[in-house]
Amino acid sequence: MNKYDIIVLGSGPGGYVTAIRASQLGFKTAIVEKENLGGVCLNWGCIPTKALLKSAQVFEYLKHAGDYGLTVKDFDKDFDAVVKRSRGVADGMSKGVQFLMKKNKIDVIDGFGKLKPGKKVDVDGTEYSADNIIIATGARSRELPSLPQDGEKVIGYREAMSLPKQPKKMIVVGSGAIGVEFAYFYNSMGTEVTIVEYLPNIVPVEDEDVSKQLGRSFKKSGIKIMTSAEVTSVDTSGKGVKATVKTKKGEEVLEADIILSAVGIKTNIENIGLEDVGIVVDRDKIIVNDFYQTNIPGYYAIGDVTPGQALAHVASAEGILCVEKLAGQHVEALDYGNIPGCTYCSPEIASVGLTEKQAKDKGLDIKVGKFPFSASGKAKAGGAADGFVKVIFDAKYGEWLGCHMIGAGVTDMIAEAVLGRKLETTGHEVLKAVHPHPTMSEAVMEAVADAYDEVIHL
Repeated sequence: MNKYDIIVLGSGPGGYVTAIRASQLGFKTAIVEKENLGGVCLNWGCIPTKALLKSAQVFEYLKHAGDYGLTVKDFDKDFDAVVKRSRGVADGMSKGVQFLMKKNKIDVIDGFGKLKPGKKVDVDGTEYSADNIIIATGARSRELPSLPQDGEKVIGYREAMSLPKQPKKMIVVGSGAIGVEFAYFYNSMGTEVTIVEYLPNIVPVEDEDVSKQLGRSFKKSGIKIMTSAEVTSVDTSGKGVKATVKTKKGEEVLEADIILSAVGIKTNIENIGLEDVGIVVDRDKIIVNDFYQTNIPGYYAIGDVTPGQALAHVASAEGILCVEKLAGQHVEALDYGNIPGCTYCSPEIASVGLTEKQAKDKGLDIKVGKFPFSASGKAKAGGAADGFVKVIFDAKYGEWLGCHMIGAGVTDMIAEAVLGRKLETTGHEVLKAVHPHPTMSEAVMEAVADAYDEVIHL
């Protein structure tokens, strides 16, 4: 009863997707989970944050009802109800994963799993064995020495999703996806928010034009932004919290009710038996080959614990590829240069491929096109004219090198660029693909037209 073809350690979007695909391929599969099915993403990350952000967006609509010719005389927010709705969405998604486990005849083993030599897993004292073990234990909020989290005044993303009381003032340290999403949410709800970013631009992995646009949009909505700034110490001894921030101009002390530390993630690889098995780790990442095999036969790793991008859709893709390879199918290594990134603040951000700077740094001769949503009929009609679509093409061959978007709903638009790049589409082919009007997506076509000096609506 304790012998399987595949055991998956962790049930996040990497783990549970891997288990389902393994079962579909005929493997007798089990999944080990110490907390809730769905992992951080479904329970404390991707899904419940989007529920919070939707509440913020609706509240923003109500505040600007007059812009749409509407009069709303009486409305307010109920912070507790907003959080409760978010938790309800997360619970529903977790139950959905439970259903999928039963549907696909996957055994769910509750408890903390620890790897053992000989392709075994110990779960709270009970031993299980498998022909193949796949590690998908994910990651958690990273702590800085200067910013230790106490879960009350200095918090991570998990606490930020279910605070018992809305803070009046909040400092967000770090402006990656987690930082700017929570900054937008709390600012929309009425919290006074300050972002502190160590690098010169917020959302620093994005194209510089996108970073500047988000900065303008955030400042317009009342968010204070401090770049090239570092929190060197915090004082939690008083009623609130004081943060000493080092800037180019000197030190400044900020006061708030809460500090949200959003400075990245730390992999969950401690105490899971990697050392006992002899699996090689570089810093906090498990080293794998193109098909996620570790240095020890029979042990694999996917998702945030490996060196690829720490994104839910990457973990899922890696897991599917891993088990399809185990099943003997012909699979190609994942193209990490064509992974889309999405940030769900308002305006939204979506990107894939090279930024303009990266393309220039490679010495490429490029064509760059940009189309602002202020020139889009659909965006103007929807009251969402902030932002743009930016495209980058190789001038000689027409290869679509990168696509960068900021605006309403762009996270649902980026797949066009991902698919186009996958199919080696050229700029001229995008131009000849008729886009519907009026839509936000036709801004992609218009941006490409701009790159080739054929733009109509600018």
